Amino acid sequence: MSDATLDQARQSIAVGSKSFAMASRFLPAGMHEDCVMLYAWCRHADDVIDGQEAGFATGVAQDPAARLAELRDLTHRALRGDAAAPVYAGLARVVAARDIPHRHVDELLDGFAMDVEGRVYHTLGDLLDYCYHVAGVVGVMMARIMGVRDEAVLDRASDLGLAFQLTNIARDVIDDARIGRTYLPRDLLGAEGITTVDPDDPGQRAALHRVALRLLDEAEVYYRSADMGIAALPRRPALAITAARNIYRQIGVKLRAQGPDAWSGRLSTTKGEKMRLAARAVGSTILSPRRRVVPVSRVGLYVRP
Repeated sequence: MSDATLDQARQSIAVGSKSFAMASRFLPAGMHEDCVMLYAWCRHADDVIDGQEAGFATGVAQDPAARLAELRDLTHRALRGDAAAPVYAGLARVVAARDIPHRHVDELLDGFAMDVEGRVYHTLGDLLDYCYHVAGVVGVMMARIMGVRDEAVLDRASDLGLAFQLTNIARDVIDDARIGRTYLPRDLLGAEGITTVDPDDPGQRAALHRVALRLLDEAEVYYRSADMGIAALPRRPALAITAARNIYRQIGVKLRAQGPDAWSGRLSTTKGEKMRLAARAVGSTILSPRRRVVPVSRVGLYVRP
């Protein structure tokens, strides 16, 4: 793997995901680089499907289905040893080195297909399936980079991905609606008397916030479940993942506290907040002589494929 490959991945993460960039710094050498490579490909794939670069629109008009087909082809070629670009070469290197099953890569691509198809999510169960395919499986792959092979612990890694995605969906309700996407389950919207989310209708905001809170409540269940998996990790990886957990969860905390007005601007955590939340992670992992976590049963939680 060339230095150019790694440098490009680091640059992509620094621009497109400041939260991951900060949290991943706590990972040991080798593990850090592989996580960055994997995340860079995930980010690249997401941007390809959305016609974006580093999370921002490029103005490129192209059929999303064609973009997905090309993404699948380039990804599969890379996994066969024929990488067309550094981001694909990095993915192939990590998958081979960390013994990541190719099916997990395909599961993430299947998640992007759900967006391309415009899938409708009627229930929370439907939405959780989407969350697994675009985020839970990323947690599974990251955990494998960290040496996890225990299926029970991998389940908890998936749970953290689900919690992250539920938080993101709650945060992005209005922004998603502006590009024609609705992830809020139709049954929950229907209970509030909403059939179509209108991002420009202030009269919907209170009801939409109540639905978003339902997602955040569900996310809390998965955050607590994920804590059990984090406790099974060595201290350095546990520190990195706990920092990421704290930072992402704070977005939901802010949305809950600010109410519908939170959607008036971009909801995020400041650099100072990220540092404080990361410092809290140090106290609960590196500095804690005994890492204790409240047992959480997975009965009733999403079962990954």
